[in-house]
Amino acid sequence: MNRRRFALSAGALLAAAALSACKDKPDTAAAPPPATPKSPEEVYALAVQGSGFTVGPVMAAHTVYVFFDPACPHCAQLWQQAKPLASRLKMVWIPISLLRNHSGPQGAAILSAANPVEAMEQHEASVLASGPGIAVPASLPEGALDKVKANTALFHQAGAESVPLIVFRNAKSGQHGTHAGAVPTEQLAAMAGV
Repeated sequence: MNRRRFALSAGALLAAAALSACKDKPDTAAAPPPATPKSPEEVYALAVQGSGFTVGPVMAAHTVYVFFDPACPHCAQLWQQAKPLASRLKMVWIPISLLRNHSGPQGAAILSAANPVEAMEQHEASVLASGPGIAVPASLPEGALDKVKANTALFHQAGAESVPLIVFRNAKSGQHGTHAGAVPTEQLAAMAGV
């Protein structure tokens, strides 16, 4: 009987974990072949190359990178969960286009906004309220969509499959790690070592 309860509990945990990340693709023909998953150190090195916007203290000892898709509700949850750590954790949010056709343009709009943090706040509030997110301007700055495409290529090079993808180096142990899916504030702080 205990084994049965454990099996049910483990199944429930796996189902809950699957719900904390998005891995949908509208046009699978355009998706690159799956890459071999990389080590956390290699993924961190790829994330450093991404084009994103920074939240938190610029001079923080360690940086947490988040690959996110603007259409992902779990990314919006992580955005909310990360806000209490803004005074002590530097995070770089890297938009990618994985889930919907409008993900790339919305990511480019956030990235190229005069205040990307404010644009992200408005966007994620809309997503959490089951809204469409921010409107994309009629013309985006040159190169903005290319940055999102390059970020998406880095995400695929990492061998990742779902967003949000949290890439970190623990400030206390120096150990690198990755996590796919939204996490509570306390777990994010523990992963980052702050």
